[in-house]
Amino acid sequence: METISPSRNQPSIRTAISANYAELSDTLRVAADYIADNQVEIATRSLRSVASASGVSPASYTRLARALGFPDYEALREQARSELSRRGENTFQDKARRLRSDADQPLLPRQVSACIDNIRALVDDIDPQVLEAAVECLEKSRKIILIGALASAGFTDYFAYLAKWFDDRWVVAGRNGATLGSTLAGVSSEDTVLIISKHPYAHRSVRAAEVAATNGAKVVVLTDSHAFPGLQFADFHFIQRTESPHFFSSYAATLVLIETITGMLVARAGAEAEARIQEVDRHNRLLDEFENV
Repeated sequence: METISPSRNQPSIRTAISANYAELSDTLRVAADYIADNQVEIATRSLRSVASASGVSPASYTRLARALGFPDYEALREQARSELSRRGENTFQDKARRLRSDADQPLLPRQVSACIDNIRALVDDIDPQVLEAAVECLEKSRKIILIGALASAGFTDYFAYLAKWFDDRWVVAGRNGATLGSTLAGVSSEDTVLIISKHPYAHRSVRAAEVAATNGAKVVVLTDSHAFPGLQFADFHFIQRTESPHFFSSYAATLVLIETITGMLVARAGAEAEARIQEVDRHNRLLDEFENV
């Protein structure tokens, strides 16, 4: 069989999915989600095996390849192989193996250096005017719904913890017995949905962005790449670098961005925020939330 060489001008598979996701049928979206999350399998397994594992027919994968701009599925498969080859050791397992092989090199200075570089890059990567506009959008919203899954879930909790000190409009979706659907029910153009999602991207975060946009809500996305499929639904998006010698990507820059956004909101709220922070602190002490030292 003739080997099909991917074009240098061909966008990455994730970029192609992100650009075309809105036009895909429900079946092709399932196939696209599987490809985005299982690129190694796409590159190494037969189409029949991929179809069986994903529950989507081989013909659907062929249609998807063409919808994404590839002449056929084999071309998409070659693109997956090419991307994996360029990426090198990039799976979680490979990164963990590399950590073990580099065990003689102290990890702390390498991790700190990577995180510092990621944080410094925020200044260049984020347009201050866009950030101001996003903060203004949050300030004027009736309600702000935070959505994060997998590794991002804890960071939405931290976001809400900070925000609720000075503002009671913030809600973390899909937590404490509430379903994601029940939290998103009733969102409108008066509300903002803020999504944190890093690779590997959670299906529910992509779906939530689509639902929120369909209902007219503003969508703010914090992610690590323009390849995040939900980016097409975002009114504002901010890309944070996540490079790290660790087996998992770093959230250090994301934490700085979360703290920056909440700080900007406190500054905008002025005396009202100060009064609420004082009231929250008083109630926390009445309820013995803090250890007295």
